[in-house]
Amino acid sequence: MNAKAKICGLSTPETVRAALDGGAAYLGFMFFAKSPRNVAPEAAARLAAPARGRGVSLVAVSVDPTDAEVDAIVAGLSPDLIQLHGHEPPARVREIAVRSGRGIVKVLPVSDASDVAAASAYDGLVEHLMFDTKPPKDADRPGGLGAAFDWTLLAGRRFARPWFLAGGLNPWNVAEAVKTTGAPMVDVSSGVERGPGLKDPALITAFLDAVRRA
Repeated sequence: MNAKAKICGLSTPETVRAALDGGAAYLGFMFFAKSPRNVAPEAAARLAAPARGRGVSLVAVSVDPTDAEVDAIVAGLSPDLIQLHGHEPPARVREIAVRSGRGIVKVLPVSDASDVAAASAYDGLVEHLMFDTKPPKDADRPGGLGAAFDWTLLAGRRFARPWFLAGGLNPWNVAEAVKTTGAPMVDVSSGVERGPGLKDPALITAFLDAVRRA
């Protein structure tokens, strides 16, 4: 069974179209001021309009959001899923799920086996887990940094729900990543960019082609 793909950090109509035409199952929009991919909820709604009714899931990506930020995202974009990329403990994840009425994708930063084991606190609580590379201590944002972690840490692992692999994926390594980990879903952001926050439609197409062949 082929992996499903999420293109994250979309910010232009051209890249949304490339993601849709290439068969992406998830479109991600970033709501985090420090990210070069940050967009306003209303702008994300305009970008997402062509995806409505096509069976594509819209994902709102946020980092330790306040209640007010959650409300603004839901009102502006009306996403299918909210991706939490911060230090949200299980209790806060549950609060956001109830408040928003949306499924949750919880990102777990990984550098060693203990980080994968930490997923047990969220497994079954959220719609999907996402395993991403743990950022350096001095990083000013938690993801989208273009670095991979040791994929063998996830080899043979099973979780309650389908999960995402993220971190350093690109059109040239995603097939190997899927083969190594058995990931049912993959997430890419900087790996399909020609510069920080600048998605390239050709790279999006190449990535989705590679996922389809994996």
